[in-house]
Amino acid sequence: MSKRFQRWVETWIEENVNPHSNTDIESDDARAERLTEQLFAEAAAAGFTTLEIDEERKPIPRLVRAAVTEAVEFDADAYKLKSSLAMENEDGD
Repeated sequence: MSKRFQRWVETWIEENVNPHSNTDIESDDARAERLTEQLFAEAAAAGFTTLEIDEERKPIPRLVRAAVTEAVEFDADAYKLKSSLAMENEDGD
């Protein structure tokens, strides 16, 4: 991957991929695939050549998929249970 294209891809992922957003609407796999296609379309519009883009058809989807699934999930039920138990116990444990 050319350095210029690599920097552009990294910046695009940082700006456009929010881990685990809308997981109830779209699976991680479907979201990663959609975002990958969007990235390739925007790369073409940004002036990268077909050769530059085609060279990276294999590694970029893995980068996008990793970014989509990167965040740690928050367990709301466990938080509520711990909060309730802490309120019942005077010592907060």
